[in-house]
Amino acid sequence: MAITLNYGALADTLVAPSPFPHVAVPGFVSEADLTALVAAMPDMRSGGSYPPEGLNLSPLVADLVAQLQGPRLKSLIAAKFGLDLDDAPTMLTLRGRTREKDGRIHRDSDAKLVTILLYLNPQSAAWTAQEGCLRLLRGPDDIEDYAVEIPPSHGTLLVFPNGPDTWHGHRQYVGTRYTIQLNYMATSNKARYEMRRHRLSALLKRLPLAG
Repeated sequence: MAITLNYGALADTLVAPSPFPHVAVPGFVSEADLTALVAAMPDMRSGGSYPPEGLNLSPLVADLVAQLQGPRLKSLIAAKFGLDLDDAPTMLTLRGRTREKDGRIHRDSDAKLVTILLYLNPQSAAWTAQEGCLRLLRGPDDIEDYAVEIPPSHGTLLVFPNGPDTWHGHRQYVGTRYTIQLNYMATSNKARYEMRRHRLSALLKRLPLAG
C-alpha cells in the first residue's frame, strides 16, 4: 500500500512571510489516506517522540515515513526557501499523544535547519476550540500573541526554516494528537549529537520492558 502525497500543492503554495517564513499546506495527505493512516498508526500511548526504528510500523505508515525522508520532498522544500539541503541529513520522529507539559513556547535548536510537521488527525471539537492548534508566534513571551494558527488536522503540512525568531507553541491539550516531525539537520557537532541521541532513543524503545 502507498500514500499519495500532494506534492503539487506544496509546489504551488507561496511562502507566507509572517511572523516568519513558512508554508502551510492543508490536504498534503488526502482525507481518504488520512482515515487509513489514523487506523494504521502504531501504539504510542505514552507521550514524547518515537523514532520510527523504535516502532512496529504498518506498511502504510512505513511508506509515508519513507516518502517524507526521500529526495522529492527535500528538493521541493530547498527550492521553496532557496536553501542548499543536498548534504543535510534527515531526522524523523512520530508523536501519538500530547501531555500537559507539551506545547510550551520554544524555537527549535540551531542543529535543525528546517522543521517539517505533518498532522495526521481527524477534525475535532478540540481544534475548533483552539486546543492543541500550533501557533506561530510574534515573540517568546505570550502564547496569545500569534500571527498564524495551524489546526493539527486535514493532513496539513507545515514547513519553516529555523531562525532566531521562529517561536511557536500551542495552548495546553492532553490527548491523542498524531504528528510526524521531520528535520533537515546541520552537519555540526551539535547536530551529530542530536542524531546519536535519536538513534539511542530508537534502540531503547525497541527493548522489552523489564518485568
